[in-house]
Amino acid sequence: MAIDCLVLGAGQEVGKSCAVVTINGKRIMFDCGMHMGYLDHRRYPDFSHVALDGDFSGAIDCIVITHFHLDHVGALPYFTEVCGYRGPIYMTYPTKALAPLMLEDYRKVMVERRGEEEQFTAEHIAECMKKVIAVDLKQTVQVDSELQIRAYYAGHVLGAAMFYAKVGDSALVYTGDYNMTPDRHLGAAQIDRLHLDLLITESTYATTVRDSKYTREREFLIAVHKCVAGGGKVLIPTFALGRAQELCMLLDDYWERMNLNIPIYFSAGLTIQANMYYKMLINWTSQKVKATYVTRNPFDFKNVRNFDRSMINTPGPCVLFATPGMISGGFSLEVFKNWAPSEINLVTLPGYCVAGTIGHKLMSGKPTKIELDKDTEIDVRCQIHQLSFSPHTDAKGIMDLVKFLSPKHVILVHGEKPKMASLKGKIESELGIPCYDPANNENVNVPSTHFVKACASDAFVQSCLSPNFKFSRRNREYECSHQKDSEGVPILQVRDERIAEGIVVMEGNKEAKVINQDELLHVLRRERHEVEFAYCFPAQLSNKNEEPSDTSTDNLQCPYRKCSLLRALLSELSKEFPQVEIQDFGEYVKVESLRVAICLTDECPYRVGGHPLVGCGSVFLCCKWLSRDEQLVWKMISTVRTLDLSLPL
Repeated sequence: MAIDCLVLGAGQEVGKSCAVVTINGKRIMFDCGMHMGYLDHRRYPDFSHVALDGDFSGAIDCIVITHFHLDHVGALPYFTEVCGYRGPIYMTYPTKALAPLMLEDYRKVMVERRGEEEQFTAEHIAECMKKVIAVDLKQTVQVDSELQIRAYYAGHVLGAAMFYAKVGDSALVYTGDYNMTPDRHLGAAQIDRLHLDLLITESTYATTVRDSKYTREREFLIAVHKCVAGGGKVLIPTFALGRAQELCMLLDDYWERMNLNIPIYFSAGLTIQANMYYKMLINWTSQKVKATYVTRNPFDFKNVRNFDRSMINTPGPCVLFATPGMISGGFSLEVFKNWAPSEINLVTLPGYCVAGTIGHKLMSGKPTKIELDKDTEIDVRCQIHQLSFSPHTDAKGIMDLVKFLSPKHVILVHGEKPKMASLKGKIESELGIPCYDPANNENVNVPSTHFVKACASDAFVQSCLSPNFKFSRRNREYECSHQKDSEGVPILQVRDERIAEGIVVMEGNKEAKVINQDELLHVLRRERHEVEFAYCFPAQLSNKNEEPSDTSTDNLQCPYRKCSLLRALLSELSKEFPQVEIQDFGEYVKVESLRVAICLTDECPYRVGGHPLVGCGSVFLCCKWLSRDEQLVWKMISTVRTLDLSLPL
């Protein structure tokens, strides 16, 4: 079995997240986003790869949306209402509430204010959201008889979720965007330790390890305070949901502590609605916010007020949060045009900016001029300040998640190509997990788990319950080296090494069954046949006191002498084969199926050359074994023939 992952967006880039995963015959589209840096055909994923005939409802079993950001949900109304997908769509309750606000705000900016061709209408957005099925965290949703999904808290923004999907024995997790560290208004991502064949993870900050949260906040506050103290205006381009609330909480608290009366503004409209939803969905925020909510709503900012367009050129310092982030258009671009030419003003970019946006151009190195189109050019003299207040996890967070989940395979999406390649190498070298970083419209195929259900026979179960005793005796060497300790230790050592050994069989169309070894012959309708081998040979014998030794049969008939010789043999073999368990059964020494005994038979049929049982300095050893131990046996026999066994008097 295998899992196929077709990356339609966010492959070696950040933007238009979209991945179609086929798992045991079921196809899931994870996210359906747009690229904020393009206005041509590259804006949306190439859906023709999903179904050449255009039957998207028949080609996809369900769509899963991780959160409300446009690069994850922006193409959804177009795909459902224009392309014709009619199947189920799953997202969390906050995402279902906030996604239509984001989509409508984008539509108004692009169509009503910029006059672009309409991709989808307000009615399309409403009809699209009617198809959405809202899910709660850790709620297992049975999409059909085989496919199940489950959402886990991802941090990042309000309502963001990682999604677990399972079909049969195969399972995967698609993270969407997530944050492994808590901030002022959201908690850190949380997920169970799952058995996964595949993890598809974002890699926005694949090579970045951030400074401490305190250091970043302090740097941001100093930069803002310095600007407004000098009479300048601070533009913070940010999306209405997420960083806006985080930074407003930070500035509101700082303004209180520093007793500042310089105005902080929200661009009116969507941000007001966003704060209202944050108040309504307080249970999706961090523990600290929920604890504060008992006495005060932390989203009722004391020092933040609404902003109107007529105030853009009002004299005096101020701080303005304007949407959208990245200065990709809309009101933030309008304000930037007016404030960028002044040297005392500041533009603070709190998070990641996609290639193609003005924010990305500002981050790439301070330009003196920015060309919007052939007729419009912006003179840039203001200060540019970039801070990593992004809600995405950093490189350490990604590695921590991969290590925690320990999937069999990892696919990286939503990142820059060279940085993804670096992270890919790190995952493979440090964690030993195969990792892939496909480009857009590339397909990755990975093997998946497939378990065969098998019942167990009564005889097999009984054999598992039955003791499996192993016997061994203390050898003379142990007694000599542990004289004081050996008094309380019994001569015969007994261990129970219970091992479940069975054979999996499948008869015709019957289900698999685990049976005991003894049952196999009955299943095969065969009789047991075992071939036993035997070999009797002389071994060299000497006396510790170097006196003549009588090795006659009568001498060896003495039980003590016979036992002493076997102990000497056991001791020598233990030295030569320290990794092999050798057992002393009194009458013989046993290794696996090999039994070595002193041969007292005058004419042993297994004796090589027919040597008689006479002669000073030698004794005959008789070996018997089964064919399965052939290699070990001959190695031990060769060793025994070269030993000089000392026979104590």
